[in-house]
Formats: sequence, structure tokens, C-alpha cells
Amino acid sequence: MNRAGTTTRDRADDPAAARRRPARRAETPADRRRRLWLRGGIGVAVLATLAWALWASPLLAVHEVRVDGAATLATAEVVEVAGVAEGTPLLRVDVAAAERRVSRLPQVASVEVTRGWPRSVVVTVVERVPVAVVEQAGTRTLVDAGGVLFGTVTGPAPAGAVDLDVRAPGPDDPATRAALAALVALPEGLREEVASASARTAEDVTLELADGTTVLWGGAERADDKAAALVALLDQVAAGELDPAGTIDVSAPSAVVLR
Repeated sequence: MNRAGTTTRDRADDPAAARRRPARRAETPADRRRRLWLRGGIGVAVLATLAWALWASPLLAVHEVRVDGAATLATAEVVEVAGVAEGTPLLRVDVAAAERRVSRLPQVASVEVTRGWPRSVVVTVVERVPVAVVEQAGTRTLVDAGGVLFGTVTGPAPAGAVDLDVRAPGPDDPATRAALAALVALPEGLREEVASASARTAEDVTLELADGTTVLWGGAERADDKAAALVALLDQVAAGELDPAGTIDVSAPSAVVLR
């Protein structure tokens, strides 16, 4: 209430007071256009800021290249081969190109490169697992289960890798594939007892055990049945139920021959 004894509500209801207030100007088409332009300009500015933050800002740039899964490979080597420069905005990192470069390393079976928001790139590698070792011209090379040759060794072979004698080692050689299929089919404990494997063709794989026993494996077919038959026979020999044999022929696993 003011000195005249009227309240704000009274003044609002007073027609004379209402006439004294300035009338609100109606919005014109030009006003609407200016308002729309203003909103559009603000939206464009926001989008431009976001685009800059993603495409060029150092706030979302590479500060670290992390390598996961490397065992024999050096982390520094993988980082160098990936070729992702520090300071590159994450959105501009060509992950497909980095994967292609790392996949060329002989030890790499597969690789995936991903962006680790907000400031890193992650290189996840799966290394080849050596199953055999082949010797060519005095150089001993590791072989994985697929027949791919990678890496060289100068000392003892890695655990689980068997000396393999084939004429033309490689993933396209039938003899190599058949011998590797035999080795892969063996349970881990028995594979450790294999001193060497050889194959002149894909049908005459032979395994030599550490105790001097020769295992005539034959071809790559029914590899699991052959492995099971061989394990059962060796268990019987170890238990004294069968006499030791110099040669065990499991090429026909349903009719094993000992001699």
C-alpha cells in the first residue's frame, strides 16, 4: 500500500492506470526473422565449437598410445609401427591404416586399433603361438598352427614348439598342414613329450616321442580320434597293462597296431 492508500492490485485493476502504461508492441515479421537468425547463429556457433573440439582441439588429442596383448613384441616397436603421432586429434586418427601397419609384423596374428576417449589410442594385438620350429639354410623359424612362419630362434625352441621336418614349410604346403594338425590335436601334456614331427607328404605324418617311440600318424583326417587312441595306449603302457612298443601306428585309430 502506498501513501494514497492504494495497493499494487488496485493499480492493476484501475483502467486509468492501465491506459498510462505503454502498450506492448506487436511482433512484426522482421522481428521474427531477427529472432530466428539469432537462434540460428547461436546454433551454428555451438556446432562449430563442437566440431573444433572434436577435429582440432588439443583437449581431445592423442597423449598416449597403449599396447595390449604384446608378449614377445616390444611395446615401443608396436607403437612405432602403428604410426599414430602424439597430438593428433582422436577423430582424425586413421585406425584402419594403423591396423594395416601393425598387422604386417610377422608375430601378429590379429590386431585392433581403437580410440580411447578422451586422450588415448589402444592397440590390441594377438600374437602368433608357436607350434613347431623348422630349419632352413641354418635358420630356425617358428611356425604357428596355420603354417605361418614368423620369428627366428637361436637357442632352445619355446615350450610347446616341436621340431618339424617338411620339404616346403608354409601355410600352402599340405604336408606342413597335416603335421601341424597332428600336433594341435594332441593334449598339451602329450605334446610336450613329442621330440619331433616329420612328413614327406600329407599322408605320412610321423611323430617321435622323447622316449624314442615312433608314432605313425598318417594323414590329417580323424586327428582327434588318433590323439585319443594314442593317449589311451600310452596310459596302458605306463600302467603296465601293455608292453612298451617301439612303434605305434594310429593311422587307423579303430585298429591301432603296436610293434
